Amino acid sequence: MSRPSGPASGETEPSGDDRGGERDRTDEDVSESIYASEIEGRQYRGTWYLPLPYDRLARAPETDEYPDRGSGGAFRIAELPRVPRVRHVVGPSAIMLGASLGSGETLFWPVLVAQHGWGLYWAFAVGVLTQFFINTELQRWTVATGESVFRSFGRVHALWPWVFLAAGFVSLGWPGWAAGAAQVGTTALGLGGTTVGALGVELASWKVLAVALMLVIWLSYHLSAVMYNAVEAFQVGLLFVAIGAALLLAVFTGSLGELGNVPAGALDAKAFPPGMDIAVFLGGLAFAGAGGYLNLSQSLWVREKGYGMGNYQGRVKNPLIGEDPEPIERDGFIFRPTRLNLRRWRGWWRVIQLEHLLTFVVGLLIGATVLMSVSVHHAPGTTANAIDMWLVQIAPQFGGLARLLIFVVLFVALFTTEYAIVESFVRNSADALFESYGRNAGWNLSRIFWLLLTGFTLWGIFIILFFSASLARGGPFFFLVVGAAMSGAMMWPYTALTLVVNTTRLPEHLQPGWTRVAAMWWASGFYGYFTVLLVGDTLATLFGSSALSTSAGVLGSGPGGLALWGVFVVAQAYAILRSIVGKRAAADTVADAAETKQPLS
Repeated sequence: MSRPSGPASGETEPSGDDRGGERDRTDEDVSESIYASEIEGRQYRGTWYLPLPYDRLARAPETDEYPDRGSGGAFRIAELPRVPRVRHVVGPSAIMLGASLGSGETLFWPVLVAQHGWGLYWAFAVGVLTQFFINTELQRWTVATGESVFRSFGRVHALWPWVFLAAGFVSLGWPGWAAGAAQVGTTALGLGGTTVGALGVELASWKVLAVALMLVIWLSYHLSAVMYNAVEAFQVGLLFVAIGAALLLAVFTGSLGELGNVPAGALDAKAFPPGMDIAVFLGGLAFAGAGGYLNLSQSLWVREKGYGMGNYQGRVKNPLIGEDPEPIERDGFIFRPTRLNLRRWRGWWRVIQLEHLLTFVVGLLIGATVLMSVSVHHAPGTTANAIDMWLVQIAPQFGGLARLLIFVVLFVALFTTEYAIVESFVRNSADALFESYGRNAGWNLSRIFWLLLTGFTLWGIFIILFFSASLARGGPFFFLVVGAAMSGAMMWPYTALTLVVNTTRLPEHLQPGWTRVAAMWWASGFYGYFTVLLVGDTLATLFGSSALSTSAGVLGSGPGGLALWGVFVVAQAYAILRSIVGKRAAADTVADAAETKQPLS
């Protein structure tokens, strides 16, 4: 597919004294050279891939104007694509929002606020805004080079993709959301206490439904040659149903008046209420958004969508449909820092932030707050877990449409999150495995994806069938707490690593500004702090020793806990120092770098 107008991709851009050549053009000409036409922009509504003659493209030199290669090879030089409108590229953040529906939006934060009141709302709002910076920084390397975040980590050290792959399995390898959706479905149908026979084996009805949901997810991927397209279509559709039903639920349960208590509650903020379950709280912080391994998918989704230089990277195809595979080039692409390209980068970064802000942040703040109003109004002070709060405490208070809406919101939210978890785990793990080993071994990324999809689905079915509620302390919600806590814990290292990569490996014009750097300092410290609290609490409980405990005030920790705090301080200081050194070293090394500066650049 060729572009409708403008210079061909890969064409040499002006350099040196020709950088200001566009000054002689009219404002309209300059705008057309920066922004995509309506016809061109519509190409992004699906996914857009524009192949280039990779081996014939010039290699980027090792100078200050191009990214640091690290342990990888040279980038190929190509033109930065023109900037589409926000409406053309909505998709990646919508999937991320769908991933958040059945975690923070429907479960963790409604139950936390019901238990501790609106004084805890600050943590949700801070968590959402913090993830805005994390998620968009995870996109930065991909938009600039077309490479995935795992490839950027691999350029630092080959071990990093393996670390996050293992942590991703521990956090997302448990089908708690499918199990939760099945529990909601069977309760709504009055089948919660029954069993059904399957091949002579008696199975709880929720298990049968949970297995069916896992199979539906697997089958949906076979409806499109491009795997991402099926995911985006399903997730956006489920998203509209869930948010619409949540708004109607608040109206029909008479809970909207509760929203008037949010400002006063936020002013009466509770830093860490007594008796708080640290695992649930850290899970809530991670899932004030998607959380953990899910967030890393932002990089891969924007590459599939065709953002920036990702437009030249291939997409993951379904190997069973028969279309030719598209190459995921190992060393990616980069553009020359001409004034035109720098203005395009400024435009791309504005679109990226708006797409994530208007879809992910606004969607979460509205949807989750509405559901919190229902839970705090009808189950104040609850001691139940989140699923039981909705099904056992709130649902019986209503009949008719209101009761039906509770079941619809919960079922769709949990199902869409399980869908996103399967997608995220498989896509991230396929890419990490491919970049770490598979590419050199001659493996095909699309086949790796399909095999992992099938294997992960079968693994989920196995866990569901052999799951014992009596051993798992509280049914499906136990899986959710384990996965959420681990997700929060892994956000600390990859946030710090992303900060270091973006400030030490990218050239001046592509680096985050100081405001964003400070936001990432906050983000890594925020998740690191609560990770240390969780690790200390877990170790103290596991070994029955208060010497390993950690306290919110730090100084009240045991000797082992103080050692954990020491590790945290050293790691955090290292990330901050490296980012400061990287920013200062890059200052004033690229002509016209000021063209890319904007608020929150």
